[in-house]
Amino acid sequence: MKIIECPRDAMQGLEQFIPTTQKVRYINQLLKIGFDTIDFGSFVSPKAIPQLRDTAEVLEQLEWEKSISKLLAIVANTRGAEDASHFDAITYLGFPLSISETFQKRNTNKSITEALNTIHEIQNICVRSNKKLVTYISMGFGNPYGDPYDKDVVGEFVGILHTLGCEIISLADTIGVSTPENIRYLFTSLSTVYPALELGVHLHSTPVTALEKIEAAYQAGCKRFDGAIKGYGGCPMAKDDLTGNLATETVLFYLEQNNVHTGLNAEAFAEALLMADEIFPKH
Repeated sequence: MKIIECPRDAMQGLEQFIPTTQKVRYINQLLKIGFDTIDFGSFVSPKAIPQLRDTAEVLEQLEWEKSISKLLAIVANTRGAEDASHFDAITYLGFPLSISETFQKRNTNKSITEALNTIHEIQNICVRSNKKLVTYISMGFGNPYGDPYDKDVVGEFVGILHTLGCEIISLADTIGVSTPENIRYLFTSLSTVYPALELGVHLHSTPVTALEKIEAAYQAGCKRFDGAIKGYGGCPMAKDDLTGNLATETVLFYLEQNNVHTGLNAEAFAEALLMADEIFPKH
């Protein structure tokens, strides 16, 4: 079971800038817990995501060599991928591919066709620099723009990504519209067709529906969950009222109830929960 903690997603939409020292302190605490991966920052334009303009500076101060966790950085173009690829500390480059044309343009200023070409280029950068690409299928469960959506289209996109050499794909519910039924359908059908693919979920949810979504993914065989402590965050490019991430503690609660051993350091996790209240502005 892989648990991916996403402080980058928790922070990116906040208007109030979190000081670099605070980011470093928080992420260093997360590195003590034992998560498989920390989605810690992004190499994108500061104009697009001003909150993460200090990602390189944060990275220089992370105690990643003491941790079993790997670091993931989000990129939106080949320039960002090239920049991120020069850091030994980074294992994964993440790229958001939307099946909504509107959102792809809003999120990365590209058409879907251009984004697929970018993925091909980023994949080559990853091979050259010994990194791994994680592709997120944004708006993977529907979109608010009226763009065409069909579950079979998701399968077509996964097939294209598979031919491009992508080995890790996360189904992203960017606005929280997924249901247990379509989570179960997509995960089951895709994992059957592509059994060698590492398939995960990056779900956004209200607290009320979080457990049923986690259960649907887990029962369908998911072994890769993205979350953010206390459910902070969402996508600032999607809409104004952010739907939060799955709370990591809710994911862990469900797994513990089903006797799934995560191997995480409970004491270090408890400390991170307390620290999150200091790091994130009160709403």
